[in-house]
Parts: sequence; structure tokens; C-alpha cells
Amino acid sequence: MSTERPATRHVAAPADVGASGAAASDFRTDGQADSDPVQPRARPQAFDDGDSIIPDAGRVTVQRGPLKGGELNAAVTSALVGIHTEYLGRGPRRASTFHYGNVLVTLMHDVLTHAEKSLARTNRGEAVNHIHQLYQDTMQADFCAAVERLTGRKVIAFISGNQIDPDIAAELFILDEPL
Repeated sequence: MSTERPATRHVAAPADVGASGAAASDFRTDGQADSDPVQPRARPQAFDDGDSIIPDAGRVTVQRGPLKGGELNAAVTSALVGIHTEYLGRGPRRASTFHYGNVLVTLMHDVLTHAEKSLARTNRGEAVNHIHQLYQDTMQADFCAAVERLTGRKVIAFISGNQIDPDIAAELFILDEPL
């Protein structure tokens, strides 16, 4: 009799599955957030022990080992959007994550609040950029902790930036080892 753990197992799906606590309908499995609640989309979640939960049509697959590829991208997107929403009260309209080697990037589109957009329209873009830099400085520890938990790698550098027009934020993580 083998003592190895099975590669995957299936368990009943909870209503909401995700590191960020957002509803399962908020994100797509391709790593992009979707604000259309009509079309439910599942998203993966990783745990500290290296197992991954992948929701699938009413059941959840628990996959042994770290997330990879699109599942990792989706989990990172979900986590960072959840943190962003928790801090700022609203998330981006769209978000996606990609990685290459030891670099992981999350792009968030339409992140400015109505107040920030009003400031930007009245030539106060520097103030908006300063506010967003303060937000990102505040969220940095949580962003890095989420990326480290999901990738199993240490974040050795974090670079964050915003553009007002077009309204895009970029969160870039340099990891200690390639994914």
C-alpha cells in the first residue's frame, strides 16, 4: 500500500472561495477580475501547506503543490484586488496578472475613485499620484505577504505605480527565485 498523498481530491464547494474574501463571481479563472456578477466564475486559492483549491462546477479540487500558470495568475489577481478593495472601499474594474522568470506583475484598470477623477480633471494630478503612492505604501506589506504565500517565493523588491490617463495601476514584484 502506497503512503503517498493523492495528487488531487474533491470536496464540496463552499459558496465563496478565495484568499481575498470576495465572492466567487467577482473573478475569472484566467487571472482577470470581472465585475459582471451574472456570470459566476471560479477562482483558485492556495494555502500555506502548498495545497491549492480550484472550484469547479459545484465541487472543489484540492491540488497538491503550489499553483502554477493561469491558476497562480488568477489567485494573485484575486488576492491583490481583495486587498485593494479592503483598503480603498472599491476595487479596479479589471485586473490581470502575468509572470516571467522571477518577475510577477499585476495590472489594475480603472482604480481611481470619483473624487480622484475630479481632482485630476482640475489639474491636480500630482495630488492624486501622491495619494496613490501613500495608498500603495500602506498596502505594500499585505501585497507582498499575499504574493509570497501564493508563489512560495520571497519578494525581494516591490515597485508600484499609477497612471492617471489611462487609469492604470501596476504592481511589480521581483521574487528571489523564478516561478
